[in-house]
Amino acid sequence: MAKRSSLGALVLSTLAIAAAYGSAFLPGEPPAWGAWLMALGIATMMVACMALGASRTKGVGRLKIPFALTFLILAGGFCAVMLLPEEGPGAPLYLGLPLRAAVVLLGVGLLPLLVLPLAYALTFDELTLSDDEARELLTEIRG
Repeated sequence: MAKRSSLGALVLSTLAIAAAYGSAFLPGEPPAWGAWLMALGIATMMVACMALGASRTKGVGRLKIPFALTFLILAGGFCAVMLLPEEGPGAPLYLGLPLRAAVVLLGVGLLPLLVLPLAYALTFDELTLSDDEARELLTEIRG
């Protein structure tokens, strides 16, 4: 079930990203919904790919929570950047960056790097293939 859900999310996110790109070719100014589709599509695609790679016969197990948290961080960060007001030349800097750049680089780029490796480390024994599952996989591969 986890693989089917992940594949479904991957297909939907791909369609959302394609629609966002396509919206740029519409006559006139690009519609605002294109940027929102892109932000949500990218966040969904990243988490769907992670879930697809981590899914086993039992699903993704305890990784559901870190994956949901990662989605919230990514989607929230991308959407926050679009909601933030325009900044002028005298705007304050956060760790040497304008606010929007700080949100993208530190929030979207760095924060998931702190959450996911810890989550994978804590669930490694539970989600790693057992010897029997590895043998079964090798048998399937060899034909």
